[in-house]
Amino acid sequence: MNAEPAFSPPCGPITGWRDGNVLRATGIPYATAARFQRPLRAADWTEVRAATSLSPACPQAPVPFLDDILGTRYGELAGSEDCQRLSITLPADLDDGEQVPVMVWVHGGSYTTGSGDLAIFDPRALVAENRVIVVSVTYRLGLFGYLATGTGRPANLGLLDQLEAFRWVQRNIAAFGGDPGRVTAFGQSAGGDAVAHLMATAEAPALFQRAIIQSAPLGITRGREKMSTAMGIAAQAVTVDTPAMEVVAAEERVSQVARKFGMLAAMPFGTQYGHSPLPAEAGIDAAWNAAAPDIEVLIGHTSGEARLFLPRNRTVSRLAKVPVLGSAVVKAINWAVTESVYGRSARKFARRHAQAGGTAYRYVISWGAPGNVYGAAHTVDLPLLFGDQRTWEGAGLLAGASWEEINAQGRALRAVWARFASGSGLDSRGEIPGALRYRSV
Repeated sequence: MNAEPAFSPPCGPITGWRDGNVLRATGIPYATAARFQRPLRAADWTEVRAATSLSPACPQAPVPFLDDILGTRYGELAGSEDCQRLSITLPADLDDGEQVPVMVWVHGGSYTTGSGDLAIFDPRALVAENRVIVVSVTYRLGLFGYLATGTGRPANLGLLDQLEAFRWVQRNIAAFGGDPGRVTAFGQSAGGDAVAHLMATAEAPALFQRAIIQSAPLGITRGREKMSTAMGIAAQAVTVDTPAMEVVAAEERVSQVARKFGMLAAMPFGTQYGHSPLPAEAGIDAAWNAAAPDIEVLIGHTSGEARLFLPRNRTVSRLAKVPVLGSAVVKAINWAVTESVYGRSARKFARRHAQAGGTAYRYVISWGAPGNVYGAAHTVDLPLLFGDQRTWEGAGLLAGASWEEINAQGRALRAVWARFASGSGLDSRGEIPGALRYRSV
């Protein structure tokens, strides 16, 4: 390591670390909160803070099937309820006074798993190739962050954490070479859902000017009140004194209650309308419309989202083995689920946004590893945006593809995302042959 890079943001002095062609400042606290309490802005400091440790993950359960597909490993990051941290990755060769676009990453994981600093979300290539700054946010999950109870425990604590992170960025990012007037919120899956719902808060246009919403399950975000109430009742036995891993264990029990609510149970934890900072469900479109003229949107999904989940479904697996008809039936199920959870709602969101005076683009990602059962499944955009060859070498999702191909498609996709984030605008139509199509709405 060369001399430690030093920064002087309003929150207090920070030293980071040089990591090849990028600089990093990691694990910076943006908020603090007692369990089940709203977050408070982290106190400023005067002594130099070494921002050299990765952000801890919110306590969570293992998901072996995702580890197999994505090549992650449970326990990769330390777990802590004190997880309201963010990490900044910036080009190593920024000039004095240069201000570059800022992309704030909100990770996915069904609001119960994941963390901003997982290796599969490493933004080094995106940053180094495109001269942007990426801020990776870690926030509260599951019972810690996303469920109200009748005993007065608030909903949307993870969303409130994210709002604090965006406020931190607005206040401090200029000291790292970021342009607070060119901030893009981007997230995938539950992270995309979070970005969409951040847009419904009155403060959103003051916090970010663009949003990239990737594979957000917006088709299952409405009509959840009965399910959330039932889950809240089941969660009341969890208290501020319950050991953290017992809280995590209770999430499975609480999720069981959601099963009778059909497709909604595919993501039992999530944002709740009518609880701060969100309007009642009846007012959500009006809230989005209010923000539309001030926030440009790029929204879309993969062409085979459901293929991530179908191989685990026993009925679908049996159908797949039926000669001749089997593969056609599975294809039809994949299309129907992808459409109902992701596709239709993304198109509707984009249309409504444009009609309300906003700029909207929609996209579909069609790339998949050749011959791979998962194809262009949910999460296939992640290796195209983040990580490197070593990160992804154990990922079942990519078996059959060479790193050269993954990286070539990834470099092209990263350039599109960065061009959108820069504010220079996308063409009215564009494509990466075999990987991506987008168009303005």
